[in-house]
Amino acid sequence: MTQVPVTASDRGLEPPASALTVAKIVYGLHGFAILVAIAGSPTVIGSFIGSVPSIIAVILNYVKRGDARGTWLESHYRWQIRTFWFAIVWVIVAAILVLTVVGIFFAAMIFFGLSVWIVYRIAKGWMRLLDRRRMYE
Repeated sequence: MTQVPVTASDRGLEPPASALTVAKIVYGLHGFAILVAIAGSPTVIGSFIGSVPSIIAVILNYVKRGDARGTWLESHYRWQIRTFWFAIVWVIVAAILVLTVVGIFFAAMIFFGLSVWIVYRIAKGWMRLLDRRRMYE
């Protein structure tokens, strides 16, 4: 697979170094939460939305996202925040389905799909961050 060179116009304005560092830390914290889940937690989802590293990551997102505004990094902050909140929404939907008893199978499918989706979102975001590329291209 060949890499396409990224030009300054692809990236937009350059973000402050601290905003870039925080984005890397956030992906690292979320990645750590996923690894903890794989190593011993009952679910990737539970570790992702309920662990201290992920909660710290979301707080960092909200605190530092203003520094990334108008730069290519802004899309990463949006990607990270949306990943967290959409995961919570789908967990709530799955929990409601479990309560109906009939929906247990569908809830299990949502939990499985959501776990894969979370890993995908963190991996894709981190790779694009390392390439200094926007998320939504």
